[in-house]
Amino acid sequence: MAITLTEAAARHISKYLAKRGKGVGVRLGVKTTGCSGLAYKLEYVDEAAPEDALFEQHGVKLMADPKSLAYIDGTELDYVREGLNEGFKFNNPNERDRCGCGESFRV
Repeated sequence: MAITLTEAAARHISKYLAKRGKGVGVRLGVKTTGCSGLAYKLEYVDEAAPEDALFEQHGVKLMADPKSLAYIDGTELDYVREGLNEGFKFNNPNERDRCGCGESFRV
């Protein structure tokens, strides 16, 4: 099982961890919500939980809890700019459908 980070995502995360002044990385997970059932959640991690799966790329630590990992295995976390908008993009091969507003997905 694996989650990957692009260089752009790693740069963005590193920048904000430095600006924040603390933290060991970020945790990627899912929560139940929205039209399609699941939504991604991304949060700073000050201390890794013992059950977290740990992935490290480009000098950034990315963690995932075991329950979420089943839904996000194989996901690539990217940071993109599209016109005036910028943000994280989740390239998840397990996604079967995404709601019209883009807030949630189904596997």
